[in-house]
Amino acid sequence: MATAAEALAQIKQGVHELLLESELVTKLARGKPLRVKAGFDPTAPDLHLGHTVLINKLRHFQLLGHQVIFLIGDFTGMIGDPTGKNVTRQPLTREQVLENAKTYQAQIFKILDPEKTEIRFNAEWMNELGTVGMIQLAAKYNVARMLERDDFHKRYTTGQSIAIHEFLYPLVQGYDSVALKSDIELGGTDQKFNLLVGRELQKHYGQEPQVVLTMPILEGLDGVQKMSKSLGNYIGIHEAPSEMFGKLMSVSDDLMWRYIELLSFKTLAEINAWKTQVAQGGNPRDVKVEFAQEIVARFHNTQAAEQAYVDFVARFKQKEIPDDLPEITLHLDGKAGYPIANLLKEAGLTPSTSDALRMIQQGAVKIDGEKISDKTLQIAVNTQHVYQVGKRNFAKVSIVA
Repeated sequence: MATAAEALAQIKQGVHELLLESELVTKLARGKPLRVKAGFDPTAPDLHLGHTVLINKLRHFQLLGHQVIFLIGDFTGMIGDPTGKNVTRQPLTREQVLENAKTYQAQIFKILDPEKTEIRFNAEWMNELGTVGMIQLAAKYNVARMLERDDFHKRYTTGQSIAIHEFLYPLVQGYDSVALKSDIELGGTDQKFNLLVGRELQKHYGQEPQVVLTMPILEGLDGVQKMSKSLGNYIGIHEAPSEMFGKLMSVSDDLMWRYIELLSFKTLAEINAWKTQVAQGGNPRDVKVEFAQEIVARFHNTQAAEQAYVDFVARFKQKEIPDDLPEITLHLDGKAGYPIANLLKEAGLTPSTSDALRMIQQGAVKIDGEKISDKTLQIAVNTQHVYQVGKRNFAKVSIVA
């Protein structure tokens, strides 16, 4: 069993903001399992890797011995979360919400321990609250405070419509914390206002306020907007192994580290070892392969992950590499790594190092089918990769001491 200090350090790993740390320290010091809540509105039937940032942290709490509550918002889903929206969100019917929720349990248990997970639906208490109870709940928060919320404030000041029912969403989410007597609630950074409403309502109902943890929001495959099925930049956790593996391999080298830090179950020491490997001239693709196999194995199995890699390599070779691929050996001569620009020149793929740097900047250089952007990349000794410049220039280059 971890000490309170060790547990606190583990809990804070990957967290964007913790409110309030002093309260969490007090709760942990009591030595009792805490009730840790996270809510998910079933607005779509499938979860994606962006959702699992929160679910992974719930798993973290389970490993520390705490009770996890996976709350399915079958009631709030009918209101429609207005967070981040510049227009009123279309509410779902109860039939749509329940249909979407059917697949959630099977999906979350690919990460969470079923024995330590309490699944609840917020219609359970919201339907019992009734009209009078809803009016009493609404009386516990004022419009001025509600308009402090960033998206509401922007819409109000620009004259855009805000429907009255949208004000109910933060109140209902907050009341969920009252009904569940939660000690801790997790949410994305865009959920901070709603999570803090939960603290205030718990005080109104005579409860000790929950601690709030906000988690980073995972960018989609485009590296710009948050992962979303509607934007088409997502990786679904129910996708076929080869599809999931291929999408992860398509992530840029820079974004790869963000995905690893938020999604991998590797320890910080193991992740730092990966970073050192790349810094010393290792190919980021090798790290990406290991990470992609970890994710595929988590949602499928180890055999599926291995086969996905085999399929990926086969597709790459069939699509990209010519049969008469020239093979070249270059000697490192005691250096820490072989500069990529020098390698491309010595392999005859570019006429000069300056041309090599220009091609890298233009995104025209690939290593094993993966586009590179780092002009300072150093290639490690005892490695062999396929290098491509433009559409037609290929070479298999081995680096030896």
